[in-house]
Amino acid sequence: MIQNALREIKRGTAEIIDEARIETLLKNYFEKGENYTVKAGFDPTAPDLHLGHTVLLQKLSVFQKFGAHIQFLIGDFTAQIGDPTGKSETRKKLLPAQVLENAQSYKDQVFKILDPEKTTVVFNSEWINPLGAAGMLELTTTYNVARMLERDDFDKRYKGGISISISEFLYPLLQGYDSVHLKSDIEIGGTDQKFNLLMGRHLQRVYEIGKEQAVLMMPILEGLDGVQKMSKSLGNYIGVVEAPNDMYGKVLSISDTLMWRYYELLSAKSLDEIDVLKTGVENGTLHPKKVKEALAIEITARFHSAEAAEGAHAEFERVHAQSEIPSEMDEFSLEGPIWIAKALVDCSLSPSTSQARREIKQGSVKIDQNKLSDEQYQLEAGEYILQVGKRKFARLKVTQ
Repeated sequence: MIQNALREIKRGTAEIIDEARIETLLKNYFEKGENYTVKAGFDPTAPDLHLGHTVLLQKLSVFQKFGAHIQFLIGDFTAQIGDPTGKSETRKKLLPAQVLENAQSYKDQVFKILDPEKTTVVFNSEWINPLGAAGMLELTTTYNVARMLERDDFDKRYKGGISISISEFLYPLLQGYDSVHLKSDIEIGGTDQKFNLLMGRHLQRVYEIGKEQAVLMMPILEGLDGVQKMSKSLGNYIGVVEAPNDMYGKVLSISDTLMWRYYELLSAKSLDEIDVLKTGVENGTLHPKKVKEALAIEITARFHSAEAAEGAHAEFERVHAQSEIPSEMDEFSLEGPIWIAKALVDCSLSPSTSQARREIKQGSVKIDQNKLSDEQYQLEAGEYILQVGKRKFARLKVTQ
């Protein structure tokens, strides 16, 4: 039983430091009923999450199955400093009101995955604010500048003559101090957080709390393109608050190869269940599209409902398999005549007129289900169904 639990915990991980400690914690849970704590920190720097963020949440939910109580840490204090990880410049500070608003949004979303009975939401301002100037100065004595500059992003910026604020040096120290205060047994994070995660082990040792947390790191999830990390700025993301139809369609758009990566990191199915699916695809008894549909339904149901997921599946089949237009779409009204490229931008179907022109040249644009090839086309007064690609639709009324 312990080895099966460890196998699920290790699933998809990039690196584990002190695996023996995790195994001991599992042994104590199964043999003595002793629970343990797993910490994960989130800076509320944006109001919503995408599936890349939920990789950690999925791992936390696995730990909950095997005796863990989750310390879901919202870094409301550290968010006002800004995590320098991977940044080439000092990040702008967030206003306290923005932090609190984003934090509430996080709390509303994470319990779609985590068991609230086995989760404690904590804010690190609760113990960092009382540190005061004296406590903060004491914290800075636990690490030296030379060691801090060993961190890859600091090293590159220092050698490149790019500014590094003193507050950014404080960030990993404060994240590590969170582990001291919480007395965490395990901390999990992305591979880009390794320096900060190890700081927790270091400070637990310095402050002599009687334990050193194990560290588990998860890989960064690739976005829809299968190449770049999932990111809103790159437009290759699936937001957890997206409409069911959009979420379902985006999952179904990933490649057959990337599908297995998403199964490993996002699905609640066991490794054995996934192996059965893989075997079925390999021997031809299962079609990859059917397996991908099951993943899309699972993910959509998680953030909405089983009914919404089935509805999204039926709508996708109706629109795409039968080449019909969706029953619902955004509606717009514009004055005409209007250039088609501008209309596509104004209807939020393309990000720019240059991109719209490229999509027309590629044959991706349709008007009333008829493919458009003239990139200079003018829409006169009337009503139109505009379409870009397979999933983007808008109803446009052009007035004189």
